[in-house]
Amino acid sequence: MIDLSGKVVLITGASSGIGAATVETLAKAGANVILHYYHKQQAAKTIADKIGQDKCYLLKVDLAEKNAAVKLWQEAIAWKNHIDILVNNAGIFVSASVDDEIDIWTDAWQQTLQVNLIAVADLCREAIRHFQTRKGGTIINIASRAAFRGDDAEHIHYAASKGGVISLTRTIARGFAKDNILAYAIAPGFVRTERVESYLQEVGEEFATRDIPLGKLATPEDVANVVAFLASGLTPHTTGATIDINGASYVR
Repeated sequence: MIDLSGKVVLITGASSGIGAATVETLAKAGANVILHYYHKQQAAKTIADKIGQDKCYLLKVDLAEKNAAVKLWQEAIAWKNHIDILVNNAGIFVSASVDDEIDIWTDAWQQTLQVNLIAVADLCREAIRHFQTRKGGTIINIASRAAFRGDDAEHIHYAASKGGVISLTRTIARGFAKDNILAYAIAPGFVRTERVESYLQEVGEEFATRDIPLGKLATPEDVANVVAFLASGLTPHTTGATIDINGASYVR
């Protein structure tokens, strides 16, 4: 059994979906969890009540704002005066095609890169500087299958942002291993979250699973369990790796 007792973990975008499952999974393993959210305050409070207020600390920050990630980190540190593990899970998925007006196209790119990549990089920067004072720490970045195989034509910017997350993670692993800082990426395909459920209502389950050999979507718990394993520190030489969770729909 994975034991994260005494560890302090910051998880972004954690009021629902993968983030919420990760909060619960890591808390069950003994971790003290900082749950970041923006829109879903009641959902975040429900999770905190379930885990216990002494084990789960809530922080509301809009990562779409410039330098908001730095504010989040500073407020997160104040809870226990240190953080051991950072899980960058927050992300957005807005559409924009080459046929849209340039303002729509540009806004989609800027917003997506800010939340999905720049805020992630800012948090990684804060984590690295903090971990260097504590003889190490762990960064786990949630990327996407789209980083490797691309996405549909309305989400070019999303795929590009997640490709950036992969390169960011690999570079951190190479550059800061000497400081005992471990960095991993996880690249899920379709995961059965609220957002995906609404998509399934539009296109149907069969359409969504047509190219998944396993025949079904992953669950948020699939991803959360991998996060817990990477957070455990059991295999430090895995640093720099990307773990695919896509039911063999894209095998690298």
